[in-house]
Amino acid sequence: MAWFVLIASGMFEAVWATALGMSDGLRKSGPTAVFFVALAISMGGLAYALKTLPTGTGYAIWVGVGASLAVIYAMAIGAEPVTPVKVALILGLIGCIVGLRLVS
Repeated sequence: MAWFVLIASGMFEAVWATALGMSDGLRKSGPTAVFFVALAISMGGLAYALKTLPTGTGYAIWVGVGASLAVIYAMAIGAEPVTPVKVALILGLIGCIVGLRLVS
């Protein structure tokens, strides 16, 4: 269960990071509200997962999932260019996340 919560929390990290970028310095109320709700869910889930998972591994996976999804979303909506190097690096990051899970 902790692994599932950790991955879901990483997904919410991508949500809050994206909402923060869209909030114009917390000046736009809609993205700001999404930011705070997603932040609370993400941190709460991380805290729950780290009760049973090693902190370093759990944190690395949480950050990796969030960062990967945030970049993938930005590329999907055209906010960031899609380049072969970026795609390769994201795939490498995802590979590292899977690797950390497999050795834990």
